[in-house]
Amino acid sequence: MIQMQQVTVGSMRDLSTVVVEEVSWTVAPGEYWVIAGLQGSGKSDFMMMTAGLMPPADGNYLLFGEPMPIFEEARLEARLRLGLVFETGQLFNHLTVWENIALPLRYHENLTKGAAIPEVQPLLECLELEAWSDSTPGAISRNWQKRVGLARALVLNPDVLLVDNPLIGLDLRHIGWWIDFLQQLSKGHKLLGGKPITLVVTTADLRPWAGQPHRFAALKNKRFSVVGGWAEIEAESGELVRELLMAHARQG
Repeated sequence: MIQMQQVTVGSMRDLSTVVVEEVSWTVAPGEYWVIAGLQGSGKSDFMMMTAGLMPPADGNYLLFGEPMPIFEEARLEARLRLGLVFETGQLFNHLTVWENIALPLRYHENLTKGAAIPEVQPLLECLELEAWSDSTPGAISRNWQKRVGLARALVLNPDVLLVDNPLIGLDLRHIGWWIDFLQQLSKGHKLLGGKPITLVVTTADLRPWAGQPHRFAALKNKRFSVVGGWAEIEAESGELVRELLMAHARQG
């Protein structure tokens, strides 16, 4: 699904500023990766590059075997197999919740509003967004804005889903919902026809994923390091892993 060889990541604000370097990383179909790093470690820049919103500053990155980033119309089909959920939602405030979710369908598949309803309605129901359907993003809390961003990323039924810092700023009930729902997506949710999704999620706190059978990596000092499974996390004595396991306690 994803293959990087000696990739260098620049900052979205200044591509000449290196935030992560020498990333060699492969993501196989069906894997669920959690990439952890403290604030300022470059998690969001890494995800924006992985999503193809900016090119690697150096190295080679293939998505489904296609060189990234993909802007050409002829290769767009491969790019649309990847969905991205922004940390801040990045919703359009002049559109309603329903219109934000339907936007990728109406833009990429040229659907009318009526034709998009059967695709959008199940997402509204499953993500508990029906009550906010006609509201604009500014009228709902951050807890719900993030779910709208997730619904928009899922509406095209992607094979790979990137989720940047999904738990930051959420209350405990919503944190539990995200952990459970992402796990269902990884295994194959009925919402998407039972198809397992390959997931890459970033976080500043490893504890919500404690004991889960995912692959873990860490970002620190411009380096991307694969840690392994949860057993390796528990056995790791490095300072970064200790900090990431204590992040929740400090924030609480």
